[in-house]
Amino acid sequence: MKIDILTLFPKMFTGPFEESIVKRAMDKGLVEIKIHDLRAWGEGERRTVDDRSYGGGVGMILRVDIIEKAVSELKKGNQSTKVILLDATGKKFTQSMARELSRAEHLILIAGHYEGFDHRVQEHLVDEVISIGDYILTGGEIPAMVVTDAVVRLLPGVLEKKEATDLESFSEKLLEYPQYTRPENYKGWKVPEVLLSGNHKEIERWRKEMALKKTKKVRPDLL
Repeated sequence: MKIDILTLFPKMFTGPFEESIVKRAMDKGLVEIKIHDLRAWGEGERRTVDDRSYGGGVGMILRVDIIEKAVSELKKGNQSTKVILLDATGKKFTQSMARELSRAEHLILIAGHYEGFDHRVQEHLVDEVISIGDYILTGGEIPAMVVTDAVVRLLPGVLEKKEATDLESFSEKLLEYPQYTRPENYKGWKVPEVLLSGNHKEIERWRKEMALKKTKKVRPDLL
């Protein structure tokens, strides 16, 4: 898989993509991730990429012509490329969306900033508009990192065991069951007896019950 990320702040991606699972996936050659400064397609000496909003309003709007030039160059005529806009007005990102995107050969993620994009970007240049939640962030860089991480870890060969992805939160629309490790008893806070029993059937049943209970309490909307 290849992932291209368009941003006004490319240095923000340095740390997250040089650690842990994403770096391991890149080192294995399972994914190629490139960060592009949108100003490379800007106009004039100052590499301008935005302008004032028609009709008035506060803040600057990222221009459709700049985004179109960048997307066209990165697509290079590849019709299978999926172009994703990270924006608070989009569909809320889910595990099922991550799985769908993980099947793509090429993703272009567009991280916005300022007051957002000329609406023609949504209308004509992207396949999906994604939000990671009902809150406002400074820009689309962190959402782009979230989507990238969620997608990359689902690629074949990235994680060492398939069950590591199959059993995690949201894979079956349930939150993950509680997990424990040593010490068995700390300040009177004890590990549930069933987990010490060695009875795998009972352990599995307990885990499913706890996952359902936790989901009902914390995220009933998933059920």
